[in-house]
Amino acid sequence: MEKMRGLSHLFMTIYLHNFSAFMVIPAITDVTMAAICPGRDECSLAIYLTGFQQAIVGLGSLVMMPLIGNLSDKHGRKALLTVPLVFSVPPLAILAYSRSRNFFYVYYVLRTLIAMFCEGSVHFLALAYVADNVPAGRRASAFGILSGIGSAAFVCGNLSARFLSTPSTFQVATAVGVAALAYMAFFLPDSVGGGGGGGDHPLTAPIVSKEEGKLDGACPGGDSADKARAFKKAASLGDTVSLLRSSLTFLQAAIVAFFGNLADVGLHASMMYYLKAQFHFNKNQFADLMVISGIAGTISQLLIMPLLAPVIGEARLLSIGLFFNCAHMILYSVAWASWVPYAAAMFSVLFVFTQPCMRTIVSKQVGSCEQGKAQGCISGICQLANVVSPLVFSPLTALFLSDRAPFHFPGFSIMCIGFASMIAFVQSVMMRVAPPISDGRVSNCHLLA
Repeated sequence: MEKMRGLSHLFMTIYLHNFSAFMVIPAITDVTMAAICPGRDECSLAIYLTGFQQAIVGLGSLVMMPLIGNLSDKHGRKALLTVPLVFSVPPLAILAYSRSRNFFYVYYVLRTLIAMFCEGSVHFLALAYVADNVPAGRRASAFGILSGIGSAAFVCGNLSARFLSTPSTFQVATAVGVAALAYMAFFLPDSVGGGGGGGDHPLTAPIVSKEEGKLDGACPGGDSADKARAFKKAASLGDTVSLLRSSLTFLQAAIVAFFGNLADVGLHASMMYYLKAQFHFNKNQFADLMVISGIAGTISQLLIMPLLAPVIGEARLLSIGLFFNCAHMILYSVAWASWVPYAAAMFSVLFVFTQPCMRTIVSKQVGSCEQGKAQGCISGICQLANVVSPLVFSPLTALFLSDRAPFHFPGFSIMCIGFASMIAFVQSVMMRVAPPISDGRVSNCHLLA
């Protein structure tokens, strides 16, 4: 019960952070278009800027995610969670103050630089925190609940954006981002890989000793030379390679993660520009669409997934989620009326299974002290997809939404995105999930030299 109380504080922190992040999504397209191409419904420059930002962020995150995960295994999840929560606030504050062209470009540059180091880290650190405190047999349900909390924040954030003006949206998002940081600092207990619950294991010791107010031994041996070697070892892409070689299941999950994220990022970058050009959607229609998707996903993750996961297993749920993810993308691409995107959004009842199931499979393939490293590795691979996706799909989207398209098919790029999701689905069907590593096995926890 003590651990569940700790998870309740994690859930509230994630809810507040996601609420702050998601509520600005319906407005950011209109803000971008108004700053770069005022008065227009189609703007290739806005599409290219969004794609460029995603590519740069992906390059930075590809390097940083394994490092952050590895450091969280040694020094605790809370310490590493603090960094992205602190730096997520300033970009929002800029647009809360002004959305003019000059302030937009300041936001764009700052947001890009911060996201290079922090994008996606809150999510995978939260997953590692849950893995520290939940046995392997219950992780699929716990990960589903965590994703459901995120979906609930998605719904509430988009509902708020639906009824707030654009300036108020960014002001409220800034305030909630500060509240998330304050709540975490005061209420969230720390958790470290290798047990997560305290005890005498050196990996569960905090960076700062409560008794003496000095650096404590997060590394075996306790002297400064050992700690220096441990820190150097933390920042290694070789960790990612070794994890991929350690398990065929882990490698297959990484392939699924890459192509699944390739499709998700491509859809996120293209869909709103496509709907704005094709059906003249604005902030309110985007918010309505996201609320429908978010409500369906929240109900599914909080109520349906905890019931289905123990019965049919994470691997089958993963395949089901990817199949319907592909189907909803293809439906978007051939939308013939403005109501079709709303119907496609209802598919989130099933495609929301994808991320928690994939993360659960990954979590069970590593020892308890490597949860941060494993989740960081997968997040880094997802960020690699962030690099590739805009290079492929942003020019394609801009071309087929312009007058220079070789044939009339505005949703052609989204159709191609659906094919990328289909590759992930086929790989998930071929995946053979190895038995989970037992909670008692701690791999490489003591081998820091």
